[in-house]
Parts: sequence; structure tokens; C-alpha cells
Amino acid sequence: MPPRAVYIHIPFCSNKCHYCDFTAYVVNGQPVDDYLDALEREMELTVRDVPPDEIRTVFIGGGTPTVLTPRQMERLLKAVARHFPRWSEEREFTVEANPGTTGTELLKVMKAGGVNRISFGAQTFRPDLLSRIGRIHGKEDIIRSVESARKEGFDNLSLDLMFGLPGQTVSDMEQTLEEALALDPGHFSCYSLKIEEGTLFHHLHERGQLALPEEEEEVEMYRLIIEVLRRNGYRQYEVSNFARPGRESRHNSVYWKNEEYYGFGTGAHGYVGGVRHANIKGVGEYIRLIREGKRPVAESFFVEKEEDMENFMILGLRMLDGVCRIRFEQRYGLKLDRVFGPVIRRLTETGLLHDDGDRIRLTDRGLFLGNEVFAAFLGNAEI
Repeated sequence: MPPRAVYIHIPFCSNKCHYCDFTAYVVNGQPVDDYLDALEREMELTVRDVPPDEIRTVFIGGGTPTVLTPRQMERLLKAVARHFPRWSEEREFTVEANPGTTGTELLKVMKAGGVNRISFGAQTFRPDLLSRIGRIHGKEDIIRSVESARKEGFDNLSLDLMFGLPGQTVSDMEQTLEEALALDPGHFSCYSLKIEEGTLFHHLHERGQLALPEEEEEVEMYRLIIEVLRRNGYRQYEVSNFARPGRESRHNSVYWKNEEYYGFGTGAHGYVGGVRHANIKGVGEYIRLIREGKRPVAESFFVEKEEDMENFMILGLRMLDGVCRIRFEQRYGLKLDRVFGPVIRRLTETGLLHDDGDRIRLTDRGLFLGNEVFAAFLGNAEI
């Protein structure tokens, strides 16, 4: 079957955050309309080769998709509808947004275009921390944006929060959670800061000019997030994600279940027909290749069975429901213990995995040592 999920990348932002290593460029002076031309053409070329079935999820990410003007957003949403005309009745259509970039007119266009979920990049409610990490919104913008979205009929909202930020304390995290919970979103994504090469934070870190919390304090922030959100009715369904019942991100679950998806735009990744690909990152080069009738692929490779099984375990174990033995056997025609038995036994004996006979899942201890668990499956598939 063709993929039933679509990812679209808008690589433009109002500014570049200090920690961001995504394919993103400050929008001023960028050929946004030419980019949208190319994006539509890439969709056309792709669905010509791999005609879509019924689509269940669409995710427009970035960058900041909401830096598009209402006219540009309307054009993009119409292109999605044109090239992917068949939709599941229970579709999830998400657009990422930065607080302060979702005016009433843009929200109305999004609503009319089928968007039914907005993910706001709040990150923190402490004003000086927002400034320190390069965000240009304030906490009032977060509150106002959530209120505006609800007023326009959006009831499926998510907030991104970050922890382990320079100068952040456990007390700061507690205050941020309190203010975020007051907005009552259906979903939270909570990520620790990662120092990525090529970012401003990486340069500062290399020079010893970035005062980060101690590892123990960062762990305590994560522990606090889990406890507070659970206490307030949010189920932790993935390592970094929490939701009220029925508000889990169905699009991101496509990735964690190692399922296939279309990927469009600069720097976008896709997984179609057993082949993973990554698009080129430069906006100008992307537009040029599309105009020449070429696919803007930087690299692609067929995923061999062993690697696919490793991905299935690593991604699947991010979800707190874990990996189902029956589903593994149905997908690969092999019993899970035949392929990963020694690894599972070792991680179970050390208290990082729980094995109930039907499913393998992270223990509470394993949740805090997830990278150690995931790494154990790399290169260890036995066929």
C-alpha cells in the first residue's frame, strides 16, 4: 500500500533560534512563492509515481509554517487537497506554529483548508529564557495564540516545552508547567535541549560560554514533567509526549511505528516503498531541480530487512506501550525472540525492559536510560 501519511516542510522562520539545526532560513528576502510552486510540483511528480490512497495524517512542519501569509497558506492547503484528494473521516491535519504568528485571518484560512490540529512551540514561559534561546515571542503571545485558536474552532492543540535550557532550574520548570496547564491543551511534547553542531549554542558550548544545568538537575526536570502531567490527566504515551485520552499525535505515531510516509520540501525525509530518502536542504537548489523536472533528492537507500527490524524496535520502544510480538512476526515473518532474544533478555535482566510475554516495553528505569536501550539493538538482528 502507498503511504497514508504526508509530511510537508516549510523552511522559513521569522528568526533562527539559537539551538535549531533544522532546515530553516529567515524568511526575509526568501523566494517563498517560488518555493510553493516547487512544492506543488514535487507533490505532482511524486503522486504520479506513487498514487496516494486514503490519507490519515498530514503534518506541515518547519521552520515556521505560520510565517506564510494567509494567501500563501490557502494556496498550500489547496495544493495538498488537490494532490491528496482522499481523506480518512478521522484525519489528523497538523500545522506547527510559533506563538504570535497566528492571526485571525490565517487561522480562518487554516480551518477552512482542513487543518484540525495546531502545535505551538511555546518552549518555556520564562521571558528571559525565551530571549536567551532566541525565541521572539513572550508568554503573553502563547496565551493569546491559544485563545485565538480556540476562538476559531481549533480544539486539538499541542504545546512544545523544553527543559535543560541554559540557566533553567527545576523551579522554573515547575512554574512553566503550571502556566502551561492553565491553558489546558490536549497534548504536550517535552524535549530536552540538544546541543547540535552548527548552531549558535554549539559554538558557545565549544568556547565554554554556555551555562547548562547539571545532568542530575536535567533528569529531575524530566521526572517532574512526568509526575506533574500524569497527575493532571495526561498519559505519557511516548518518551517525550503526553496526551489526554484521544489526543495522541497520530502523525508522529506513524514514525514510531516505523510506517511509511510521503515527505515534501527542502530537507524533508520520506519513506516510500521500502526506500528512505532525504531531500536537499538549499531552497534555491530545491527550486532549480524542480523546475528542471527532477526530484530534489539528496540521498536515498533501500532499507534492508535487518535494519528495518532494528528501526522497528528502536522507534517502537519509544512508545510506552512498547513492541508487540505478534505485530513483529506479522510484519517480518520471524519471531521476535528469534531475532533479538539475547538483547531482550539482557535488557530485561538489567531492569531496563519489561517483558510480559506479549509486549516488550521500557521500565521506569529504562525510560531514563532510553538511549542505552535503543543502542543495544543496533547491529544485533540475527536472521
